[in-house]
Amino acid sequence: MPGIPTQNIDRWSKSYCPYCGVGCGLTVGIKDNRVVKVKGDPDHPSSRGDLCAKPIYLPDSLQTGRLLYPYMRPHQEVPFQRASWDAALQQAAMQFKQIITRYGPQAVAFYGSGQFLTEDYYVANKLAKGFLRTNNFDANSRLCMASAAAGYASALGSDGPPAAYEDIDLADCFLLIGTNTADCHPVIFDRIKQRKRSAPDRVKVIVVDPRETATAKIADLYLPLRPGTDIALLNAMLHVLLKASLLDGSFIAQHTHHFEQVEATVERYPPEVAAEICDLPAELIVKAALAFGRATGALSFWSMGVNQSTVGVSKNQAIINLHLATGQIGRPGSGPFSLTGQPNAMGGREAGGLVHLLPGYRLIKNPTHRLEVEAHWGVPAGRIAPQPGLTAIEMFEAAARGQIKALWIAGTNPAVSMPQLDLVETALRRAELVVVQDAYHPTDTTHLAHILLPAAQWSEKAGVMTNSERRLTYLPKLVDPPGEARPDWQIFTCFAQALGFTQAFPYHSSAEIFAEFVGLTQGRLCDYSGVSHARLQDEGPLQWPCPTPTHPGTVRLYPEARFTTPDGRASFTPTEHTGPVEGPDTTYPLILTTGRLKNQWHTMTRTGKSESLRRECPEPIIELHPADAARWDIADGKLVKVASRRGAAIARACVTLKIKEGTCFMPFHWGRLLGYYKAVNNLTTTATDPISQEPELKACAVQVSPLWMMELQRQPASTVLEMVEL
Repeated sequence: MPGIPTQNIDRWSKSYCPYCGVGCGLTVGIKDNRVVKVKGDPDHPSSRGDLCAKPIYLPDSLQTGRLLYPYMRPHQEVPFQRASWDAALQQAAMQFKQIITRYGPQAVAFYGSGQFLTEDYYVANKLAKGFLRTNNFDANSRLCMASAAAGYASALGSDGPPAAYEDIDLADCFLLIGTNTADCHPVIFDRIKQRKRSAPDRVKVIVVDPRETATAKIADLYLPLRPGTDIALLNAMLHVLLKASLLDGSFIAQHTHHFEQVEATVERYPPEVAAEICDLPAELIVKAALAFGRATGALSFWSMGVNQSTVGVSKNQAIINLHLATGQIGRPGSGPFSLTGQPNAMGGREAGGLVHLLPGYRLIKNPTHRLEVEAHWGVPAGRIAPQPGLTAIEMFEAAARGQIKALWIAGTNPAVSMPQLDLVETALRRAELVVVQDAYHPTDTTHLAHILLPAAQWSEKAGVMTNSERRLTYLPKLVDPPGEARPDWQIFTCFAQALGFTQAFPYHSSAEIFAEFVGLTQGRLCDYSGVSHARLQDEGPLQWPCPTPTHPGTVRLYPEARFTTPDGRASFTPTEHTGPVEGPDTTYPLILTTGRLKNQWHTMTRTGKSESLRRECPEPIIELHPADAARWDIADGKLVKVASRRGAAIARACVTLKIKEGTCFMPFHWGRLLGYYKAVNNLTTTATDPISQEPELKACAVQVSPLWMMELQRQPASTVLEMVEL
């Protein structure tokens, strides 16, 4: 598809990439109602024509393996039977009503996706919280961005990254911590490289990661810390700046609270102490701190390596502490900047798409917020339940216990992406009703459904997404969806109507939905009451806040250092080092960390359709330090068994000096449907951060051993075939 000659294209249209949160603009070639070519859009301000490989191969993913029609079955041991839309939705509505009548609204739950359009999020959220009276609406953003959102809210008063991509061109120090930006956000990395090349002696790049990834290639300072020790490092950096008198005392005094508590904490983290905790040279910590503290503009980027932790919120707070202490926030070239994992995880949070949220960054627990949303939705006061619902992990745990009776899963594949897959499978098998709304079948999750609903995907529906720099982009419908697939918002609308809520869900277009939602952002930090589908189509992408139809949008937040707290001051939070919930021991001596590959995306439902993208890494691998490989007699390129307290996986060894000794790495893209032992989330733990409820996917204790022929002989024939298939 990428090689189709330009002259054979019927028309070109602008769109937006459906992969990571960078939010790249696309120029899409259409021929005979099919997407046949994808290029970068030079007019999109977030990406300026740059693009990674994944969207180039989007045409490969639009036809193969699509779910075309609704299907139903009475239980999971019998084949699916094709059904009409009316029959499938009426059956789902009947069972939801029965379960709610019998067990109450807390017995049903919805699990959505950061790949939803904002309009999809809004309708599903309104239905669940406003009409079914369950706050059990969470999304896979819980697995990636919940800790960042909580960190921003606790320190600055609200979610929302304060900086913008424009700041990359102005910064002279970059702190990249817990992010393999080169592989996971390549367009951002290219822009950082360009900035580094523009002033190589002046611009400093600090990379903190136990793996020496492609990101570290441009680092002036590379800090290969022990997994889970980020807080000790960040506290030590602040300790150095405090002793070197490189803090902004005026900013601290005028615009913040509680610095004295942080000051007392970091006194216990001199570089020598942090060096022992992090397994780093103390002088390297000092150099990193001084580079940050002496910068005119310091910009921090982080992603899952920080967020996916039982202390993920504290790690975010420690990063923000550095910026508040140095005044490096709200001004050009500076700020704490979380890199969003999915294309519309930001829009989902704005629309209230997590169990503790309501639209417009409102909180379920806040009675005023509930009243405002109830009035907007036209429901009686008190209709919205006052307590947050069950988060992603809690939801599946409750289903496994028999507490959640009906699960509606849309646009995501938790039977691969969630930790501890035995728990997920138990939950889906025990639930009385599992509805899965997806563009593809079979997946590990659709495989366990009772009702399948075919969803339109990228290029087949219209709506809005928000990227990591708070920029709203309109995605037009470019082609018709195949078979009977429908947009997600339309599926939720029709389900609401089948439940009897037609008057409150009269929608015929995503533009109507967006206009209704925009009213709930008015006066909030994420105000985009000046934005409409028509304006985005006419003028192009806009950054919120954008409160009026003539407002140009806002590049960065807090330019006057007035934060979204009652008194306008930001809050420091003291943070203490706490290691991963599972440390190494004699039985499980290695720490496993997981992550993405450059040319794959999440559970490969899209990117796995492209042979070109699969070629880079066609099977699961495990990176091991040579000392660890020698210790357990593991040869490069050979199959090994990886075991944790929860399960096992098989992978091919990649022995490399680029991983820290005592640590190993595996990508998470493979699920059990592709081979039971290919799934790394057989191994991971459901331990979560107590504030964000984000799971610790980045660290668990494992053992690694060669896969000897005698061990193969002891396995069932099906397992042997599976291993050989690797």
